[in-house]
Amino acid sequence: MKIAVYPGSFDPITNGHVYIARRAAAIFDKVIVSVLLNGQKNSSAFTVEERCEMAREALSGIKNIEIDSFNGLLVDYVRQVNARVIIRGLRAMSDFEYEFQMALMNRQLAPEIETFFIVTDPKYSYVSSSSIREIFSFGGTVQNVVPPDVFKKLLERYQGKSRKS
Repeated sequence: MKIAVYPGSFDPITNGHVYIARRAAAIFDKVIVSVLLNGQKNSSAFTVEERCEMAREALSGIKNIEIDSFNGLLVDYVRQVNARVIIRGLRAMSDFEYEFQMALMNRQLAPEIETFFIVTDPKYSYVSSSSIREIFSFGGTVQNVVPPDVFKKLLERYQGKSRKS
């Protein structure tokens, strides 16, 4: 069985993430979408549990996708779940430069693990979780770039805060 891990903060999961996950699921027997508990990013809008739940809801129609979370080195986690492939989505050339460096570092740490890049749909090339949170918090429209359940969670999270009506 070919198992791949699609890691990320998914804070929140976007339609671009869903697009990458669907494409990966069409290639691999099992894809584990794994939410990173990242101690370096203290600006998370949602807890790991909330992010996992949003991912479960957004990807519920895809039978060979599992949702999990992890902390620590990605390659250690990939080994732990018996996967041999890391999925990374690319939006722009700037993503490639960063992701290429990370792939080389992971290769140094775990030569048996491959990194598989999937290019997103151009309509999601400008979408990032951090931009979604910022735009939404200032009253911007993000409904067309996040799954419906995520939009509801954003409404709940930012209700009564700086969000404009």
